Amino acid sequence: MNLHEYQGKELLARFGVTVQRGIVAKTAEEAVAAGKELTETTGTSWHVIKAQIHAGGRGKGGGVKLAKSLEELNTIAGEIIGMQLITPQTPPEGKKVSQVLVAEDVYYPGASEPSEFYISVLLNRANGKNMIMYSTEGGMDIEAVAEATPHLIFTEDVDPALGLQPFQARKVAFNLGLSGAAFKSMTQFVSALYKAYVGSDASLFEINPVLKTSDDRIIAVDAKVTLDDNSLFRHKDFEAMRDLSEENPVEVEAREVGLNYVDLDGNVGCMVNGAGLAMATMDLIKQAGGDPANFLDVGGTADAARVETAFRLILKDPNVKAILVNIFGGIVRCDRVAQGIVDAYKNMGDAIKVPIIVRLQGTNADIAKDLIDSSGLNVLSATAFQEAADKVQEAIA
Repeated sequence: MNLHEYQGKELLARFGVTVQRGIVAKTAEEAVAAGKELTETTGTSWHVIKAQIHAGGRGKGGGVKLAKSLEELNTIAGEIIGMQLITPQTPPEGKKVSQVLVAEDVYYPGASEPSEFYISVLLNRANGKNMIMYSTEGGMDIEAVAEATPHLIFTEDVDPALGLQPFQARKVAFNLGLSGAAFKSMTQFVSALYKAYVGSDASLFEINPVLKTSDDRIIAVDAKVTLDDNSLFRHKDFEAMRDLSEENPVEVEAREVGLNYVDLDGNVGCMVNGAGLAMATMDLIKQAGGDPANFLDVGGTADAARVETAFRLILKDPNVKAILVNIFGGIVRCDRVAQGIVDAYKNMGDAIKVPIIVRLQGTNADIAKDLIDSSGLNVLSATAFQEAADKVQEAIA
């Protein structure tokens, strides 16, 4: 589950991570009021207005701007709220901005020059350990840094059984070239950040930039936070932060009825039981010359109601030219699934306007094939993987 920047900062602050302070606003008037409140509490005279959407690269699209007066703040907030913000990470049409974060200006003059760093915490799948990835090149596209100057990216693996050791936090600060008060602040920042990562059951923290201020404080200026969906049952307060308006509406609907659905941009809908078989089915579709339009795992109970719901979800995508149903009848009998498909097809009437290819293997597969073949519906049965692939190819040709 992705969080907005302001929500991510709120989470980090709970664990003692120093963040750039800010207030969320949904109108220009609220933004001005937030600016006045920030001036009173922080002393800042300039304000940063940041669009709150689930996408990176907001600054490049005009979604992050600096206001040097309350008049500018009112104008800029009015321009950003309601705009369709297009960034490298949004769909081509962009995303509508419904709220902004009005934040304090932390790039104030002082005894030393401010410096920007990059720090993220994530899982290193190669060794099963948590990893802190960091660089002196903060405020930039980290992928571009990795491609052009890979030697400027450092990593520190952390054994989850032992946790982050003090020497590892000091190593991060040392490699970032810090000394004195800034060195001490960075070790405290890194330790608190790792504590937050573990304590919130996150799958990704990305802070870009992490700022060393002119008075040697270390602050999270931005925060990309992704939480593990499987852990939300024990973090009800974090689950309440979910912004459904930022998520794919079909995926939201599928989750509400207990289906695992991921929207893709292909032309062949998939309905499969089991994530492993679903991945293999997507490969099958690709091999047959098509592109999967979705990942859909119906689970072990593929009855008529569940199958009908799955069909309706798949058919909400106008690009779908065919649907491939690939079920292995282990827990659930194939004939029950076949009956469910036939019943669902009849219930939906004219809503199904694309061919459906059904491959059922396992318990009572022969009976299931007979049910499909004798139904008189526009449903093609297949037994072998290759046979299903060939029929998909014919359907989308």
